[in-house]
Amino acid sequence: MSPDPAEAKKAAAGRRTAEAQESARRLSPTRALDVDRLLDDPGTRIVVCCGSGGVGKTTTAAALGLRAAERGRKVVVLTIDPARRLAQSMGIDSLDNVPRRVKGTDGDGELHAMMLDMKRTFDEVVEAHADPDRAAVILSNPFYQSLSAGFAGTQEYMAMEKLGQLRAKDEWDLIVVDTPPSRSALDFLDAPKRLGSFLDGRLIRLLTAPAKLGGRAGMAFLNVGMSMMTGTLGKLLGGQLLKDVQTFVAAMDTTFGGFRTRADATYKLLQAPGTAFLVVAAPERDALREAAYFVQRLAAEDMPLVGLVLNRVHGSDAVRLSAERALAAAENLEEPRIVDQGDGKAGLRNSPDPYGSSHTSASGTAAGDTASEEGSPAETERPVDRLTAGLLRLHAERMQLLSREQRTRDRFTARHPEVAVVDVPALPGDVHDLTGLREIGTRLATGTEEQTQPS
Repeated sequence: MSPDPAEAKKAAAGRRTAEAQESARRLSPTRALDVDRLLDDPGTRIVVCCGSGGVGKTTTAAALGLRAAERGRKVVVLTIDPARRLAQSMGIDSLDNVPRRVKGTDGDGELHAMMLDMKRTFDEVVEAHADPDRAAVILSNPFYQSLSAGFAGTQEYMAMEKLGQLRAKDEWDLIVVDTPPSRSALDFLDAPKRLGSFLDGRLIRLLTAPAKLGGRAGMAFLNVGMSMMTGTLGKLLGGQLLKDVQTFVAAMDTTFGGFRTRADATYKLLQAPGTAFLVVAAPERDALREAAYFVQRLAAEDMPLVGLVLNRVHGSDAVRLSAERALAAAENLEEPRIVDQGDGKAGLRNSPDPYGSSHTSASGTAAGDTASEEGSPAETERPVDRLTAGLLRLHAERMQLLSREQRTRDRFTARHPEVAVVDVPALPGDVHDLTGLREIGTRLATGTEEQTQPS
């Protein structure tokens, strides 16, 4: 018994409706992050954007700063990204250790931007906590110059040092921090402890002791009590380097406590109300795995996480057309059939006896000759069919990409349902000016809503 056409049509419509509802359900996050509410809250004084490299963290920080400024706040964006993309997108020739005003913003607020100069910030710390003569000795010391330029953790420590300086001035309504890119999640939280441990460590105390004793007593102490140790250090470090280290330690002795004190103060500032952490990730497995580690680490450190920015999310205005249906339609267009032949349609349509009829053969041949001369409908339609099939396959690839991104996203939200999420739809091109940053800001504020509206 043949199925009722009306019932089949109704069932097909029901399936399409169910598919659309399922697509909308999957694209709806467990909790939506309200970016504008966060930026408008006068109690929000620091926003820290963290995440692995290559996920759009610097662009996100700049877009947040621009949106907050154009909504009336006085904002400074601190970036540690050496690629200088932030300066270019904001129309500034270059950024340095001093906040620079960004021109071309709308609204009553102000936007300033700066890029961390690690060595300059370290120099400022020395100059602020040592008298001029001692500061000059430290700044000219070869060991200090190596330490300030490339000691492990120095960049992260100085980023936190600069954040503490900016916050202490109380000049800004909002500070947006673009943290250093690092595969080791949240190194900037560990850096103050590492540098403090180095400066307070046993080796430093060992090298400091002779200087504290002074003159012959110090030399006697070295000669009698530690000749083997200094001999070993001299071989490992070299005699001149060991001397440079001892000179540096002697000059820095009065500032050691200041490093740890400021590091502890900045760490508490990051935990305090008014600070908000945003984890930035891409809808890819590795990036979201890194984001999950960030979330866990922030929770362990009692840092106030407000949500996840899922950047460069792909979308489609034709979500009702699944990848499977698009591929099937493409195959139907590409598969050669008798109805696509130039003489097939006419022969089947016009002859009452298509089998062995000489009339049919003759007229079919004539029709075929005419079609060959004038160009058959199949020949004229084939390029259109190929183009349509190609577009259907591209759509199928896009839907498969959406499906992969959604599965990856769902795994993250299932494991961390407490984390608010905002999906930021991908732009068709790179961001290179304020207009692009403004568009990213708009998508940060409304991205989730746009994604949950299937066509």
